[in-house]
Amino acid sequence: MNYSLIDTHCHITCDELYSHIYEVLMNAKYHHVERMLIVCIDWKSFERAKELKQREDIFDIAMGFHPSDLYDFTEHDYERLEQVLANDEVVALGEIGLDYHWDTVKKEDQKKGFIRQIELANKYKKPILIHMRDATQDTLEILQEYAKTPFLMHCFSGSKETAKIIMRMGGYISFAGPITFKNANGLLEVPAVCDVHKIFVETDCPYLTPHPHRGKQNEPMYVQYTFEKVCELLGMDEKDLSEQMKRNYQELFHSKR
Repeated sequence: MNYSLIDTHCHITCDELYSHIYEVLMNAKYHHVERMLIVCIDWKSFERAKELKQREDIFDIAMGFHPSDLYDFTEHDYERLEQVLANDEVVALGEIGLDYHWDTVKKEDQKKGFIRQIELANKYKKPILIHMRDATQDTLEILQEYAKTPFLMHCFSGSKETAKIIMRMGGYISFAGPITFKNANGLLEVPAVCDVHKIFVETDCPYLTPHPHRGKQNEPMYVQYTFEKVCELLGMDEKDLSEQMKRNYQELFHSKR
């Protein structure tokens, strides 16, 4: 293997993975994962991510309030989130967005929380990581109206038509395990309509383990299976695509705005 990879969206500070974090990190390094973006959706996972980053500079951190958890957060939490952004403790805000699959938070309250966090990202010039489930039209309309910073559609599972709209809006798309599943169907057509300068791969671990390891707990080392599938669909050399994705990552998360 003559290339290395970035896992652009992982939850390695959740309890399921943090309980054996050193094994998780050793596995990732052995499988040529050179960098990980740790996505935190509560303060416990955020504090753990900061500790990991202090020990080893192979991590970036994102923090945000997931749409299904919005009722767990108070005004004090929003103030703390703004302080995190002001202190430049994260490279992105997220994951945020809309999830109409679950009804734990009313749609109107999800929209308000989404817009409020987008406006924080705008204020501090941070890219945003988008969670979009069964809410394509509302998500895209809100992004079109409010987002002034770049956005990344994490774990994209939409249609090629939706992907084309996202590309026209200047957005980024990240592919996860579902593109390797036997029922991927229309998702297999999506990479071909994307600008190669605007794509990533991720695990979203501990969820959505790619084929051929479905049924096991997901972790960053498995990002290679998603990457290989995207390479196959694009007909690209693996080293070339890995280098392009690293440039994309640098552009989105580490360039001045």
